[in-house]
Amino acid sequence: MDPIARLGLSVPLIQAPMAGTSTPALAAAVSNAGGLGSIAVGTLSPEDAARDIAQLRSATDRPFNVNLFVHAPSQPDPPREAAWLKALAPIFAEFGASPPAALETIYPTLIGNPAMLALLVEFAPPVVSFHFGLPEVDAIAALKAAGCLLLSTATSLVEAEAARKAGIDALVAQGWEAGGHRGVFDTGKPDDKLGTLALTQLLAARSGLPVFAAGGIMDGRGIRAVLDLGAVGAQLGTAFVACPETNADAAYRTALASEAARHTVMIDAISGRPARCLANRFTAFAADPSLPSVAPYPRAYHVGKALNAAARAKGEGGFGAQWAGQGAPLSRPMPAAKLVSLLAMELAATR
Repeated sequence: MDPIARLGLSVPLIQAPMAGTSTPALAAAVSNAGGLGSIAVGTLSPEDAARDIAQLRSATDRPFNVNLFVHAPSQPDPPREAAWLKALAPIFAEFGASPPAALETIYPTLIGNPAMLALLVEFAPPVVSFHFGLPEVDAIAALKAAGCLLLSTATSLVEAEAARKAGIDALVAQGWEAGGHRGVFDTGKPDDKLGTLALTQLLAARSGLPVFAAGGIMDGRGIRAVLDLGAVGAQLGTAFVACPETNADAAYRTALASEAARHTVMIDAISGRPARCLANRFTAFAADPSLPSVAPYPRAYHVGKALNAAARAKGEGGFGAQWAGQGAPLSRPMPAAKLVSLLAMELAATR
């Protein structure tokens, strides 16, 4: 099965879902330009997800991707969470604030979420993709029966093999260079931290599934490189952050256009799971080896967002989740459709 042909893409690229940053307008612009636009609904209620899918569908008649988080259901850990809140309290005090009294599970998972699954089956997006793991067998069967092409992030051959056995149609090979959250299925196991080039070759040769490469790809030459390594396409995220259609705020855009883009860090302190972002005050704080264990995902995100809000209320930055991959210095701010066209031209010039 060739996903490029099935989806009718004229440019072999996926715009990464980027929860909190992507928008239906961004996805529609990318899809209308010949790529595969994506929205992320892993942070949304079923009602809000329905709104965004409907908005996207009204803006394009081309295929698009709806992405969901599929992490193990969060389990509260009161002692660990209390220690993490205590460690962050001095920073809150700098801004005349206090951390939340207790943490909440602010983001749902698709696992054990019949309302979200029913919504997806009803809307039947052309593509549904999964991050952090795989949904239940029945969920995969229901989505395939609805006609959805299914994608899963994989950071290793073990994860890729699990995806193939579960019935996933294609993989997003997420290299260590990629921005945003690592898609590892189990954060309790060692991460081999495979780079995009090595991972792409490995999965293309051994997984038995079509592969989209992700991580550090910012231009048409990068797309050509992963195609030559056996990928059927590339997924680009950081390349699209600076597009006017995204939700990126002014501070995020300014940082991405500055020397700050040269420095990215992989940390778990912001959300409770490893993620690559631009270096800032939070990443510097998180580098302290004496800190207690970070609260579990996504409960740590509750206090991370509260800290960012407290700092911004006092006119201070440096605590937001400015996700970015190692290719960030190559960002080119422009409308999404223009960027897709430029990528297509650059790719064609490599032939």
